[in-house]
Amino acid sequence: MGMDSIKKYQELINKNLNEELIGNSPENLYAPIKYVLKIGGKRLRSALCLMACEMFSGDYQQAIKPALALEIFHNFTLLHDDIMDDAPVRRNKTTVHKKWDSNIALLSGDAMSIIAYKYIAQTPVQLNQCLEVFNDTALKICEGQQLDMDFENNINVTIKDYIYMISLKTAVFIACSLKIGAIIGGANAKDSQLIYDAGYNIGLAFQLQDDLLDTYGEKNKFGKQIGGDIISNKKTFLLINALQSANKQQHEELISRLSIKNPDPNEKIKTFIDIYNNLNVKDETLNQINNYLELAITDINDISINSNSKESLYQFVDYIRNRNH
Repeated sequence: MGMDSIKKYQELINKNLNEELIGNSPENLYAPIKYVLKIGGKRLRSALCLMACEMFSGDYQQAIKPALALEIFHNFTLLHDDIMDDAPVRRNKTTVHKKWDSNIALLSGDAMSIIAYKYIAQTPVQLNQCLEVFNDTALKICEGQQLDMDFENNINVTIKDYIYMISLKTAVFIACSLKIGAIIGGANAKDSQLIYDAGYNIGLAFQLQDDLLDTYGEKNKFGKQIGGDIISNKKTFLLINALQSANKQQHEELISRLSIKNPDPNEKIKTFIDIYNNLNVKDETLNQINNYLELAITDINDISINSNSKESLYQFVDYIRNRNH
């Protein structure tokens, strides 16, 4: 089972994004926004919002504007993240701050966040409730990004710290997308919390997969440089695990590599991967991913609508389980 369950929603988002008039002048403000929105991405969050709305109401129409808000806000966060990480490539394309410059990227990102709020304000039902979820999530994403940066220079990050950070940076956004769709679709408080929890667990699994793909993925599929996390000393699930289970010699090797300024990137990546392989870090990560997906399935099972209506969400969990990019 591939992406079929969300393909129709992704196509709807792309169609609607293409039809929206973002603005033209000044060109240096709007061209980067159009560039970012045109190079695509998986449209997962916005698609999940439409899917959740249709699960509860049989119709996704009312969720289109908020879904666009989620998509634009997500892309805004990536644009600013890329400046902070000085990332050269996103989705196999040059990042905005490299194609234009950092000042332009900052301002275009600001404009994108404002455009996102313009769309969330057009939510046709339950606006206050949706806005509250959206605001709460937007702030948490900032908290998560700050922790991610704080962790780069901190050797003592624990698995628990890390899971907390990715819950803010990644999981709450996937959770929020499902919850907003569910609220618009008329879900009761209990069901909208369950679908939020399911999204939260899917989001944790999703981020751990990203960690895994950054080290073990194929560049042409993954769309970002392989080993980017290792080069930039990101505290990923793999690295924290390795630091915890390493013997003295491996531990010293990792610590010294983390502190060398301007190391040879290929050599650094190879050293890390050799240690990861030696410590079975990959299997440990895969186990953890499966645990979170099982928790998500339990949450979905508990949602009080008939199981046919939940089929697309179960299929989405399967897609996440098997994704390679």
